[in-house]
Amino acid sequence: MSRRRPALPALALIAALAAPLLAACGSPAADSADKPAAPAAKAAGFPYTVVNCGVSTTYQAPPKRAVTMNQHVTEVMLALGLQKSLVGTAYLDDAVLPAYKKAYDAVPVLAKEYPSKEALLAADPDFVYGGYASAFDAKTGRGRDDLKGFGIDTRLNTEYCPTGRTSLDDLYREIDEVGRTFGVADRARAWTAQARATVTATEQRLGKRTPVPVFVYDSGDKTAFTAGGKGIGNEIITRAGGRNVFADLDKTFGDATWEQVVARKPEVIVIYDYGSTTVEQKKKRLIDDPALRDVPAVKNRRFAVLPLSDTVLGVRAPGAIAKLADQLHPAAQPAS
Repeated sequence: MSRRRPALPALALIAALAAPLLAACGSPAADSADKPAAPAAKAAGFPYTVVNCGVSTTYQAPPKRAVTMNQHVTEVMLALGLQKSLVGTAYLDDAVLPAYKKAYDAVPVLAKEYPSKEALLAADPDFVYGGYASAFDAKTGRGRDDLKGFGIDTRLNTEYCPTGRTSLDDLYREIDEVGRTFGVADRARAWTAQARATVTATEQRLGKRTPVPVFVYDSGDKTAFTAGGKGIGNEIITRAGGRNVFADLDKTFGDATWEQVVARKPEVIVIYDYGSTTVEQKKKRLIDDPALRDVPAVKNRRFAVLPLSDTVLGVRAPGAIAKLADQLHPAAQPAS
């Protein structure tokens, strides 16, 4: 989508050509024509250069027309009070947090899932923030290089950068970099301080309890689609007093065999809640599978539940740690 300057109508063109002549005939503008123009005031904290997943971008000012694709990055923007910077959003996995619903409802939804390249460009964004690598699918013309060609800056959620394991430090860096990109570094610092306090409170409540072996069931029938050791989901389990039995899977998400699930003897199965398959349907699939009858979690009906949006790199993670800790270690719940 090109941004060409519209042609001037004929009368406007004559006026434009005549203006310099009139200015030369003693107008105030003529007297100051030789004086250098005052430099434009720069926004505090800019220019700001950030390297995100290998892409270096220098911002001279905060983006003004942002689009988010995937719920957890939308909630990052809303948590930082940036709804007025959003001209579009797309792809919810579940309901947005109640605290953000009013702000979310004011943002145009471009598509139920990912928008087409044409729909994305029609929103005229100057910044696109993707939660998963699939948000920037080059095959559909939404690649980061493609969007750069249209003059659009991009950011990919840090969890999907090709690096090592994702930790809470990566979450705090994500919030900091988005805050600085949009000129609200103070809000980012305030959010991180509260998040750290939430995590510390959970850790103190758990104390030295023995970690519980946990298997994450995201989906799957012939194989189990589960949380590996690379994503923030693994960190959430660890911080909540669990031990991910597939932490050795070098992916954020990946497939495991049911034989492996049986062999690793999880004591709790954490079900990720999203999409059209309900939690109860997922439980039934696990309970009804005769191959799983001797798995401790199935035998003892020990299931925990987290919404999918709680388990990815976003503002829900600190609260998700507390929520999962209550399910893994009910005896450690705070007195009501």
